[in-house]
Amino acid sequence: MEEKKKSFPFTIVRHIVQVIVLAVFLAPVFLAGWNLFGGTVGGDNAMGTPADVFFYGSLSSSSIFGINLLDPFAFLQYVVASKSLALNALLAVLPVLVFYGLIRGRAFCGWTCPVNLLLEIIDWIRLKLKIKVEERVLPRHAKVYIAAGVLVLSLVLSFPVFEALSPISFIYKGLIFGSLVGGITLLAVILVELFWGHRVWCRALCPLGGFYEVVGKVGLLNVAIDNETCIGCNKCKKACLCDPEILDAPVAGEDVIVRAGDCMLCGKCIEACPVEALSIKIGR
Repeated sequence: MEEKKKSFPFTIVRHIVQVIVLAVFLAPVFLAGWNLFGGTVGGDNAMGTPADVFFYGSLSSSSIFGINLLDPFAFLQYVVASKSLALNALLAVLPVLVFYGLIRGRAFCGWTCPVNLLLEIIDWIRLKLKIKVEERVLPRHAKVYIAAGVLVLSLVLSFPVFEALSPISFIYKGLIFGSLVGGITLLAVILVELFWGHRVWCRALCPLGGFYEVVGKVGLLNVAIDNETCIGCNKCKKACLCDPEILDAPVAGEDVIVRAGDCMLCGKCIEACPVEALSIKIGR
């Protein structure tokens, strides 16, 4: 019997990328001689700031060699909250939007977002503690409507609502600036993941994930299936971080790729497939 080839280690590589991304954002703090959580080293001499380094910021807003980059969803919140559109801000959004638009929107969630990495650790802890939770407790498209609701609230309240509640902000801005914004949300996300349902935040509640789900409908990189090789074991569905139902059509032989904008390109389904029927390919 021929031994099954080992698939590309997507999970290991993803985690390395996630840690590297976090390290890149933290590096300017150390290069400037600061501590984490917004702390500075005491002394009488004048000190530089992290902003003096060629790269500085967070996932919401950053600058590299003087070129500003903005998170597209944060940009939309600021636009509706301020009821104005700044051309320089729009130019800062385009590189990020084009990058994830060409690859696949929710690749941000799978390969960059620190909450995703944290929840994979929580998954591991829950399994070790043998805590059982529901696989799906809310519809996955709910996050799209939540994203729309965030924009409406930002318009009405005149401030970017999700930026004030984002657990992503707590991880990045907390480590870099010492900000506690989003801390309660992150705690709630962890408790929900531990005791209520699997990936409720990422699958159904995160408005940023909802925004990237819409963007993800036009991505060029897609999980493809060889329908003749697939044996219908459903191991890919059990491994999926997004939502098992996005694999329904391909596994049933009704499609050759995962078309749902939800797909994070995390590669968990590819790793789980015992017959190597799944792969990542270019084109739709």
